[in-house]
Amino acid sequence: MARQDLRVALVFGGRSAEHEVSRRSARSIFEAMIRGNYEILPVLITQEGSWYLRPALPESFSADDLDEADRALMSPDPQHGGILNIDAEGRLVRIQVDVVFPVLHGTYGEDGTLQGLFELADVPYVGCGVLASSVGMDKVLMKIVFRDAGLELTPYFWFLRSQWRSDRSPILERMKAAKFPLFVKPANLGSSVGITRVDRPAGFEAAVELAMRFDRKVIVEEGVNGQELEVSVLGNDDPVASVPGEIVSHSQFYDYEEKYLRDTAELIIPAQLPEHIVKGAKDVAVRAFKAVDGSGLARVDMFLTADERLVINEINTLPGFTSISMYPKLWEATGMSYEKLIERLIELALERHQDKQQTLTCRKLP
Repeated sequence: MARQDLRVALVFGGRSAEHEVSRRSARSIFEAMIRGNYEILPVLITQEGSWYLRPALPESFSADDLDEADRALMSPDPQHGGILNIDAEGRLVRIQVDVVFPVLHGTYGEDGTLQGLFELADVPYVGCGVLASSVGMDKVLMKIVFRDAGLELTPYFWFLRSQWRSDRSPILERMKAAKFPLFVKPANLGSSVGITRVDRPAGFEAAVELAMRFDRKVIVEEGVNGQELEVSVLGNDDPVASVPGEIVSHSQFYDYEEKYLRDTAELIIPAQLPEHIVKGAKDVAVRAFKAVDGSGLARVDMFLTADERLVINEINTLPGFTSISMYPKLWEATGMSYEKLIERLIELALERHQDKQQTLTCRKLP
């Protein structure tokens, strides 16, 4: 199927603290896809979870002039084959789509929930599947999988909101035994939302209270003294890695404000590293991607210590995708343009969906 024959539903927004980041990423993808002659169907999910069709225009990714006649939903019934528009009279109008390009960061978009809907609907979609998305979102489960894959981690511990509320003394004891600085994080979120760097015990409880506003599970990690590296991964069963990039933060850590508001961090692309470290960073990224059973795309973040150890931090299964985001910039430095990257991601989505058709869903053999 030629590119101009593909109708792509570009789904963005979502019920997440990363809603605005999603809008920026989706607009960048849209503007690149226009140059590729796709038929694009922008679909906004509001922060309340309502779905709306939007005009195929750049301003649709920032405006909120919503019309009830543009309400939409995705049916889990494979016979519908895509988006259903709910017109002003309440009638359902079927809109066939060839592939869905989800551009939602964080909860209810990057965590496997939306991917599960696409699986039920039997619609090809860009990016990681249900398992990789859910494991990649939960930092605790992610670390367990990485540890089993033999990847080096920083020391950490975790607990539930209910445990903190009922008896926090064991948690405080673990905190006192840990090596500062500590990073207190919601286990299920991204873009550094709800994260606090804690340099002394006195700041721990406030950091926990903030993290618990965003998730019922809190993870506490010991800080790593080293260079912060990021590597982009692309592919399905045979993924490849980009050149590494380095982030030099001018804040306490690379937080939300520095990523999206102040723009003070230095991005060194490619990172100035010896060849054996470049090779090692790529290997760690691919191993992490395979460990969670990734597909399509992911960005893997890690630290390089002074004694040349590569300590993995996390995998981001739906990284930021603006034209200046690390994921596409790393591929640009590796030799793949933004437009070609989008084209390849759509190809990978179609290839994976075709491969899934070989799997039986009933007991009887053909």
